[in-house]
Amino acid sequence: MEEFNAHISRVKDLTHDVRELQLSLTTPDSIEFKAGQWISLNVWHPKLKQHVPRQYSIASPPSQCQEITLLFNRVPDGPGSSYLFGLHEGDPVTFQGPNGSFYLEEKPGRDLVFVATGTGIAPFRSMISTFLEQPEAGGLTLYWGLRSERDVYYQPELATLAQQHPNFSFITTLSRPENGWKGSTGRVTTLVEDNIASVNNVTFFLCGNGGMIRDTTAIVRKKGLCPIRTEQYYDEAGSGPDE
Repeated sequence: MEEFNAHISRVKDLTHDVRELQLSLTTPDSIEFKAGQWISLNVWHPKLKQHVPRQYSIASPPSQCQEITLLFNRVPDGPGSSYLFGLHEGDPVTFQGPNGSFYLEEKPGRDLVFVATGTGIAPFRSMISTFLEQPEAGGLTLYWGLRSERDVYYQPELATLAQQHPNFSFITTLSRPENGWKGSTGRVTTLVEDNIASVNNVTFFLCGNGGMIRDTTAIVRKKGLCPIRTEQYYDEAGSGPDE
């Protein structure tokens, strides 16, 4: 992996515990990566008293090659989370990358189904815009599971993409909905089970906690054989691929 130097050019809070960081590259001044890949940061682990690597998926598309966006949530006592939440605009950052085998492959005409929990949406945010740029793109459906209404974000962005691209649709479901929530409720795995009638010409991408990946894989396998790509996220880091 190549080493990059950058600085924090934007800090944006999306919910009570989810934040975006925009990193503007300095040396080198651009990065080439595949939609879905991750970068690695070395962060200080107070209990181990040493630096440890933490991986974070790039949440911006490869077309934005001079800056990248990271998405993460606050995890109490998590070294990666504590480091990232401590960064401010203008702070320097060094990272290594890109890496990872969970990325978008160009197969015109094939339909895709993305299933995410929590900040597992990060690589899909990069993949969705990249996929929709393809002239012969097939259908793309996103199922995203969150806990409660205060955990919801990216909805206007996804709605705009759905309006602009008839081949894209998404459903966000809450497992612990509050009164007044008018959207889907229940586990994201239920959406897959109830809405996927056929897996012919479909590739599934699953990103999030291990339970969701295990259960969704079993549901899809009962419907037939098709490619299933997975990326499990660390519980401790909150938003990094489990490599």
